[in-house]
Amino acid sequence: MHPIERLRFVARSQGAPADLLVEEAAIALGAFRDDPAGMVAACRRIIDRQLTCGPLWWLCARILCAPDPMLEAHCAVEEMKSDTTARRLAAALPDDATVVIHGVPEVTLAALARRGDVTPLVVDVDGMSDDVVRHLERVDVLGETVPARSASVAVDRADLVVVEAMAAGPSAALVPAGARAAAAVALRSGVPVWLTVGTGRLMPERMWDALVGRWSASIDPFDAPEEELLLDLVTQVAGPDGPSEVADALHRTDCPVAPELLRLAG
Repeated sequence: MHPIERLRFVARSQGAPADLLVEEAAIALGAFRDDPAGMVAACRRIIDRQLTCGPLWWLCARILCAPDPMLEAHCAVEEMKSDTTARRLAAALPDDATVVIHGVPEVTLAALARRGDVTPLVVDVDGMSDDVVRHLERVDVLGETVPARSASVAVDRADLVVVEAMAAGPSAALVPAGARAAAAVALRSGVPVWLTVGTGRLMPERMWDALVGRWSASIDPFDAPEEELLLDLVTQVAGPDGPSEVADALHRTDCPVAPELLRLAG
């Protein structure tokens, strides 16, 4: 595939796994290895088309801040491929637990696929819950679809709520719509809330502010497929090192601040 076609694929893809987008973007950006201005412009356009994908911000920031952009791109792709978050999360889930999830949480689903004793209650987001349940059934994990209006009932019956972050910052995370309400109910009910933050999703404050500022300016707040979740509602953060206290997890970001990404593409 021509590099420009790869860039178009990344820009237009909706619902593609983050690791695939990172790999395709890294390959496409290789076409600009001898064109620094073109590299900056391409990174900005990728971000503008995929505002909510934290790993793409992470990839582009690392490339733009590195002395050898292509070596850095290769390292980032390998880190995404070797992300241990799903394995660590799977090992930490309580035995025979009932777990509430939202949307299509790719890292969390990979963790659930490793466990045959956990029952997922999949809260419907944009009509995708049936697809998620069928996906789990193919790996012998029996889940149940929950209408959005019944999310609080699901939380009351659950042992754990697991919310997956598309991106996260020092005080909040971007998560599937409806997850914030479930987390609030869980907090009042004494049900733990774990936030899954896979490789490439934890951002420093300036990068997070740029992402959430542009995202909030681009959406209808009553019709957005994602929302902000304050980390005050989170019990633990499940990352590559396994579940840990929120304050401890916030120190492990490896995303640099790339000034070139703090403003819109021209």
